[in-house]
Amino acid sequence: MTRLVMWDIDRTLLIAGKATHQAYATAFTAVTGVAWRAMAVTAGRTDRDISAEIFAAHGIADCEPHLDGFFTRYADEVHATRHLIAEQGRLLPGVREVLRALAVRPGVVQTLVTGNIPAVAAAKVGAFDLAWAFDMEIGGYGAADVARAALVHRCLESAHAKYGGPVHPVVIGDTTFDVAAARATGALAVGVATGGTSMAELAGAGADVVLADLSDVDAAVAAITG
Repeated sequence: MTRLVMWDIDRTLLIAGKATHQAYATAFTAVTGVAWRAMAVTAGRTDRDISAEIFAAHGIADCEPHLDGFFTRYADEVHATRHLIAEQGRLLPGVREVLRALAVRPGVVQTLVTGNIPAVAAAKVGAFDLAWAFDMEIGGYGAADVARAALVHRCLESAHAKYGGPVHPVVIGDTTFDVAAARATGALAVGVATGGTSMAELAGAGADVVLADLSDVDAAVAAITG
């Protein structure tokens, strides 16, 4: 059986700083011609969901005709400033060690289920030399749907198609959105309180396991692998 470990990125694996928010604002104005005003709350949400709110707040009721062009420009802006992600951000405690420990476990496949679009997800994990850990091809990314559970479903379907056989899914994230997506898809929900959501809130949302962070590598690996 494949244990499919689906990682959130932001405030679960790393903190990216403000570089990607600036890239988002630059891309938005370039594509729409509308002056940038403010970013939405992003924690736990997909880029498609965030964009719908931001476009509406800037007077564009229907963002769909703009999204393909916007996401392409956003990816280009992030690529151009990708060095700032590591300069302004940081890797969270224990992350590299946990990824390495899981990478040598037989039957474990690690991937990403993230609100980021694919190119931005790749830029963020690449900035901290983490790309080796993930099968990016089967991941669930925020350009595809507004709902996080839909991204988990997509990832599960891709994993079944690529690896075959039964899959034991695990979702790891720092928000109640991650926990809800895990619960909705039958995945083990591992909450990590490294973002703005407390351990109590993650537990209250239904997380099967809650960790303060990943600094206790043995405990984290045990929680993830059951």
